[in-house]
Amino acid sequence: MGRISVVVPTYNESENVGNLVNQIDYALRGIEYEIIFVDDSTDDTPEVIRKVMDENQNVRMEHRDTEKGLATAVLLGFSIAGGDYIAVMDADLQHPPTILRSMYAVMETGVDFCVPSRFIPGGNDGGLGPYRKLVSGVARYIGKILLPSLRKISDPTSGLFMFRRSVIEGADLRPIGWKIMVEVLAMGTYKTVVEIPYKFQARPAGESKLSSKVTVEYLKQIGQLMKRGKKQSDVTVTRWSVSKLKSELEKIK
Repeated sequence: MGRISVVVPTYNESENVGNLVNQIDYALRGIEYEIIFVDDSTDDTPEVIRKVMDENQNVRMEHRDTEKGLATAVLLGFSIAGGDYIAVMDADLQHPPTILRSMYAVMETGVDFCVPSRFIPGGNDGGLGPYRKLVSGVARYIGKILLPSLRKISDPTSGLFMFRRSVIEGADLRPIGWKIMVEVLAMGTYKTVVEIPYKFQARPAGESKLSSKVTVEYLKQIGQLMKRGKKQSDVTVTRWSVSKLKSELEKIK
């Protein structure tokens, strides 16, 4: 059984991190895992994480005072992750921690990359308001039109995914902004992707970090990847049904 490293970038999420860790711990019972918080917070989030670390030896933190930004935070998390599989998820609980067990079940079948999707049967993006749905939809289709590596993926601009560590070995990752999976899909080395359904949740506490700056950074990232991204033309993408996912989950109980 493989070990999971869950990379979680945080910025002022003190109200959510304790609940997040508890839910991840429950979701991954019986599975070896670590949670790596890469924290840029200006509030008491680091202190909250340190208290959690005292209670859970699987939790680690890298707090940064001199550097900010989700992209570099996730790359730092990748560099120190020790797992066979690396997952990325947000700290705000809009990505349900229970999905980690489902992604693990996918990876244990030998797949290179798992992408939870809101847009296949069984999925739902109900946790987004109308404006964020519009912005997200436009970004998604811009990426799929301009980058061949995204065209087979139904939800390529999500911040929730898991992959084998070999996918990024030697990869020229230079992400900016928030869309880290776009970078990994465009620059990584992989042959098989499985999409599984998941339901995006409403944020229980704190505020969204979406801004016009994020949109501009995403467009810059797409422009760069048009020049240096791989075509990934030999990748096979498979979509699992809810029943298929349940069947595979039974195997890791």
